[in-house]
Amino acid sequence: MAESRQSEALRYTRIFDAPRELVFRCMLEPEHLTHFWGPVGMSTPLDGITVDPRPGGVFETVMVADSGSGSYTMRAVYDEIVEPERISWTDAGSGMRSVSAFVDLGDGRTEVTIEQRNAPAAFGEEQARAGFSSSLDRFSAYVKGVHAAGAA
Repeated sequence: MAESRQSEALRYTRIFDAPRELVFRCMLEPEHLTHFWGPVGMSTPLDGITVDPRPGGVFETVMVADSGSGSYTMRAVYDEIVEPERISWTDAGSGMRSVSAFVDLGDGRTEVTIEQRNAPAAFGEEQARAGFSSSLDRFSAYVKGVHAAGAA
């Protein structure tokens, strides 16, 4: 049996040009998630997203390679949802726990810190971190556009 190495906690912090309530909702509602979930080169169709936003509820996504070369399913269970401050879930396959904290900066912007604990070692590699960052870039552009369009 192959040994599975776990990385130290991974942490990503971004500031989004949108109010905390909107940023929080975008991380929970499939109608928003479909627009940015996954790294550049992947899409997550709306019919491939399941969200039951409560402790013990299911969070599942099916990302599809834009090239048509395959798909990747992520299955997790929500541990905690404290609106609009925190969302956490545990990945069913790896046991990785992701905690997203949302801080209102008081000027219409939101700081989000995502911490991944018990992450597979591969998640700490440069390519994986770049992919995760590209997903956050997509999220930033999406939420800024939604906010600019007047969605609240």
